[in-house]
Amino acid sequence: MNNWTEIKIAVNAADIDKAGDIANMVVPYGIYIEDYQNLEQTVEDIAHVDLIDEELLNKDRSRAFVHIYLEPGVSPAEAVAFLSARYGAEGIAHEIELLDCAEEDWRNNWKKYFHPLAVGSRLMIVPSWYENYDAQGRTVLNIDPGLAFGTGGHETTRLCLEMCEKYMEPGDSVLDVGCGSGILGIAALLCGAKYAVGVDIDEKAVDTARDNAELNGVTDRFKAIYGSFTEKVEGKFDIVLANIVADAVIFLSKGVSDFMKDDAVYIMSGVIDTRADEVKGEVSKYFDIIEEHFDGGWACFAAKKKQADTVG
Repeated sequence: MNNWTEIKIAVNAADIDKAGDIANMVVPYGIYIEDYQNLEQTVEDIAHVDLIDEELLNKDRSRAFVHIYLEPGVSPAEAVAFLSARYGAEGIAHEIELLDCAEEDWRNNWKKYFHPLAVGSRLMIVPSWYENYDAQGRTVLNIDPGLAFGTGGHETTRLCLEMCEKYMEPGDSVLDVGCGSGILGIAALLCGAKYAVGVDIDEKAVDTARDNAELNGVTDRFKAIYGSFTEKVEGKFDIVLANIVADAVIFLSKGVSDFMKDDAVYIMSGVIDTRADEVKGEVSKYFDIIEEHFDGGWACFAAKKKQADTVG
């Protein structure tokens, strides 16, 4: 079982650029785009010929494909969950197919790639099916991600958890936009937050987040909402978390301050490093960025409302 796994994603051709950007969040390498929208012009530009194979000419121009290749040992299940959640959040219709890996295998055998993981200075993330492990004196967060993104292993999640640990105070309220498995909000509760709200556009992710809240005994302090961004959110929070794609971070930043207390901290992750400057530029229109971390090709930012927003 040393084969690489191919993930093939079919989307409408008009969405291929954005779909490719999101796919690059899974792996920054091992990806190619299959797009026939401008076949004749592309061939002319590259090969300077106008004779094209009839099979190519008969390709469906309305569909395009992203191909991702995962090296052995990388969990296909988490990659598929990540892609489904992000494409859903962006409104991109998609079909995902796994090649060189039977579906019954990746739906179940992915668990062998998920082990207890120490994050930050206080937290230990433990798969729900693990029994014998050393918590090292850390607070234990049990999690069963199912097919929702968020085990703590991905750099974007870990960066967000570490930044949250730094800025969150005991008794804080937390809003997690794009909560996936619920890992961020639940971790915050276990580390001293008073209550947390998680929202996700994927209904299955919301169900998973609720199950994980129950698994960790925090259902009385955790609320999971099925919805887009903050449309169904009420109140103001001390900490706002957004582990979502770059475009979604930019969109959310335009209005998220309405849900933040005056001294609240806004923590953003899921930003591929090639778009970090662009995101910083847009977010800085509404916030002062107070810290940034980079790891494994990903960026995480912490920000506060601009001072002008809190006077008068």
